[in-house]
Formats: sequence, C-alpha cells, structure tokens
Amino acid sequence: MQKKKSAPTYARRPGPPQQVRIIGGAWKRTPLPVLDALGLRPTPDRVRETVFNWINHQMTGDWDRADCLDLFAGSGALGFEAASRGARSVTMIDTVGPVVRQLELIKDKLKADNVRVLRADALAVARDFIQRGQRFDVIFLDPPYQQDFLVQALPLCAQLLNEGGLVYAESGERLPFAETDEAAEDVPEWLQPWQLVRADKAGMVHYHLLKLR
Repeated sequence: MQKKKSAPTYARRPGPPQQVRIIGGAWKRTPLPVLDALGLRPTPDRVRETVFNWINHQMTGDWDRADCLDLFAGSGALGFEAASRGARSVTMIDTVGPVVRQLELIKDKLKADNVRVLRADALAVARDFIQRGQRFDVIFLDPPYQQDFLVQALPLCAQLLNEGGLVYAESGERLPFAETDEAAEDVPEWLQPWQLVRADKAGMVHYHLLKLR
C-alpha cells in the first residue's frame, strides 16, 4: 500500500520566493528570506525605513538602552531591524513552527546575541510578561489583518510599555483616531489611552506610531 502523504503545514504562497533587507545598523543590506507561506506579509523596506526614522526622532537614537518586543514576528523584519541598530534586547514571538525555526536560523547566522525567539501565542505571552512585571521601550505590532488582534493587543501593550515607550502598529486600515476634538468621544475604548504620533499609508498598508497619553 502506498504511504499517504502528509498535508503541508500551511498553504504555499504563489509566486517566486521573496526576501526583504535590513535597512540600517550593523547588518545593513543583509537580506532576510521570507518563508514561502500565505499570510506572511513582511513590512516593506521603505515603510520600515520611514518608521525607524520616526522612532529615532522620538528616541533620540538611544537604541543601546531600548528593550524591544516583536509580538507577531513573522519574517522578523522589524525585530532584526531594531537589533541591527543596537537595541539592548529584542524578544520575537510567533506561534508557527516553521516561522520560528526560520527566525532561529537568521539569529544564528547574524550571531544576534541581543535577540530572543519564542514560539508561543503572542497575547498569552504578553499577559505573562505583565504578570512578571516585564517592560519594553518599543513594541512592534504587525499581526494578521482582519482578525482584531490590535483590539486585543493594544490594551496589553499599555501595561507593557516603559514610561515614554512607543508602539508601532500596522493594519489593513487606518486606526480610528479622532480627526477633531469634537469627534474624540467616538474613538473606541481600546484606542482611548493612545496618542497618534505619526501615521502613513503605503499601498494597502496603514502604519502608525503610538504612545500613551
């Protein structure tokens, strides 16, 4: 009897293999392979360049004192970018086994001693960090779109940030901040603790830099 082939772990993404590159820091121009899987959507190079310019302006460039959390790490583009720029520590979380193994391979290749990779549920880990009193200076949120992860994650991030900390949030639509003072009461409860520092759009990607009020 012919042995039945096991199903793939998840669907393959159509088209050629992709990669992104680190924009700045010690590993500038280093390519990062993007695992061939549907749903893995790395933050584009030019978006990351803009976002890290925003963060640098807010932080005055003190990456060596910054502890970072990449809650939905995926390709690792955001976390490895922060590590390349000298972040004191970067903790990357993802729940998909092949994705985590890819992140570990990249970490080993770069000899990135300031990076820790965990295979776990992002929201569960965030709650555990809160219980343990662990805090971060920069949190990256680039979850799968249309699944309300930001609605769940941002209230947790409010308890995970050090004073003056920043959150980068990416989504398929602009976050519903009030355009005028009169519209402030229409802002959803999960966004009310947050102040929008900067926001922009690239194609279908809306990206935001936030800090606590």
